[in-house]
Amino acid sequence: MQIFYLIPTRSNVGLTSVTLGLIRALQRQGFRVGFAKPVAQQNTEIENSLHFAHAICSIEAPPPLSILQANKQLAAGEQPELLEEIVSLCLRAADGADVLVAEGLHTDASHPFTPRLNAEIARNLKAEMVLVASAKLGETLEEIRHMTQRMSQLGCHVAGAIINKAPARFDIEAARRELDDIALWGVVPYDPALLAPRTLDVARHLNARVLVEGELATRRVLETVITARSAAEMIHRLIPGALIMGAGDRDDIMLATALAASKGVQLAGLVLTHGSEIDPRIRKLASHAFQSGLPILSVAHDTFLTATHIDHMPRAVPTDDIERMNTVLETVAEQLWPDALTANVRMPASIQMSPPAFRYRLIQKARTANKRIVLPEGDEPRTVRAAVTCAEKGIARCVLLGRQAAIKAVAAAQGVELPPTLEIIDPDTVRERYVEPMVALRKSKGLTPEQAREQLQDTVVLGTMMLAVDDVDGLVSGAVHTTASTVRPALQLIKTEPGSSIVSSVFFMLMPDQVLVYGDCAINPDPSATELAEIALQSAASARAFGVEPKVAMISYSTGSSGVGADVDKVREATVLAKGKAPGLLIDGPLQYDAASVPDIGQKKAPGSPVAGQATVFVFPDLNTGNTTYKAVQRSAHVVSVGPMLQGLRKPVNDLSRGALVDDIVFTIALTAIQACAM
Repeated sequence: MQIFYLIPTRSNVGLTSVTLGLIRALQRQGFRVGFAKPVAQQNTEIENSLHFAHAICSIEAPPPLSILQANKQLAAGEQPELLEEIVSLCLRAADGADVLVAEGLHTDASHPFTPRLNAEIARNLKAEMVLVASAKLGETLEEIRHMTQRMSQLGCHVAGAIINKAPARFDIEAARRELDDIALWGVVPYDPALLAPRTLDVARHLNARVLVEGELATRRVLETVITARSAAEMIHRLIPGALIMGAGDRDDIMLATALAASKGVQLAGLVLTHGSEIDPRIRKLASHAFQSGLPILSVAHDTFLTATHIDHMPRAVPTDDIERMNTVLETVAEQLWPDALTANVRMPASIQMSPPAFRYRLIQKARTANKRIVLPEGDEPRTVRAAVTCAEKGIARCVLLGRQAAIKAVAAAQGVELPPTLEIIDPDTVRERYVEPMVALRKSKGLTPEQAREQLQDTVVLGTMMLAVDDVDGLVSGAVHTTASTVRPALQLIKTEPGSSIVSSVFFMLMPDQVLVYGDCAINPDPSATELAEIALQSAASARAFGVEPKVAMISYSTGSSGVGADVDKVREATVLAKGKAPGLLIDGPLQYDAASVPDIGQKKAPGSPVAGQATVFVFPDLNTGNTTYKAVQRSAHVVSVGPMLQGLRKPVNDLSRGALVDDIVFTIALTAIQACAM
């Protein structure tokens, strides 16, 4: 087992963010990663590093020693005892891991012993050091060389360095050349958006009264706007992420802010200074704006003092802001170079398909596929943001169906810039070219050109026709449309692939330590034994295609031969049929869910089964069981589910949940792009 010990070259380099980002990058590669923070320097009830390691990376780390305890033992000459405790703590954290990542002590003027203690900890752990520097502070490369030399003199080996907060002009290749024999693991650019607090955090810091809650907990402050001039002079500052601040008697500012909010501009909020209230007449006139999500706060101080307080807010991510910290970790992980990690980390005997590894490989495969995916709900806000993300990250070439002006307005209201590579197609300009092909496809049903034109008014139907004639490679819909609205045109125009008689679906369930496949949870209400067998084979193929080795459990209320009844008999027959069609597939049933998923129970209820206790693919007997189970697991265990991904069509069409988040849409687009490669 390898141990990496991360230390800063100076203060405020973002050590915690980089440490946890490295963990996420290693998890993406399939490593089982342990985490330790030997000594806590925060005097708080919750240690941030451990909290986020658990909440985001699903790692349980042992509680650290306090800096006061470390200082006391060092002062008493008990360094060997202190180091023994630290080593013991780290080895507990490393149990069952391929790699242990340990966060060293921050540079602290009040504790000058921290550099030497870092060296002693690394030496006693036989750990390789990784230096974390900040390019924002200047003299970065010299600091890295100096720290490398110092640690070498103290008997430590520096495996590499990570540069954080790099400005846009930072020359990576020049840095590599200058560092020479010191390996550079990655350069993380400075992004002010990663520092953006929630309006809720500002309210807490200012001890503000909340006059209108709105979306207080989700909107973020990208800039603070002080309203010293007239409303006309500050209209251009009413942009997404702006926190508008001014005295409550400025009715013109309040009304201008309300107007911007009512038009969909995602302002961070409005702060009224001098203890101001909202005039009842203004509240009545702007009632629509106050219901749009705009938070409104009141503070006792004047505008200047309030702005000063905001400027001095702590930069650390609050423990309840999981979204922001997850974004930070993903950003850091994205900027760490896989080849550098591969060169420095010893590969274990086996690599697990952990959720981070699954998501990472999904994105990488989609990038390689480079497919054109049509999004019929082109002016839906989440869809627009997802398309922008896909364009920026090279996940897919998305096509938004909708009027350009409407899509640009949606993007502007969210503070999103549409990249020039993102394609927008106005349905009115292309609809006619698909009338004739649609009539030909539906000739047997007697479809007329007039009927085709009418049906093509539906952008889902239009997008499906684009896919049918190979103008695009896949389709993703469902953020506002029902499943039936997405699937019906696909069945009519795309049809099933050769050898398939049924369309089904799977969800990829990203459990804390592995990825499971659930099918069918979205399409077929009550499949026959023959159909259930086909769903099992389709689900196994989907699992294998996305890196999950299929061990298929046919789920029922009974295990083995213990139960009787039509429902369990159907599952038993489906299992026999699936085995006959795929003799090499590991499949067993009927199995109860606990017998399929829990090793001890599997051994007791189904001894000798090649699947019991270790299933990776769960095939449910009907839609009621499957849909209920996936949602219960998703919500109660806080599990991310990717899907549903449709199976059995000639070309990839995928449905979204109407409650889908932006990330859900991004991953579904990636799934669709990968599916397109195999069709």
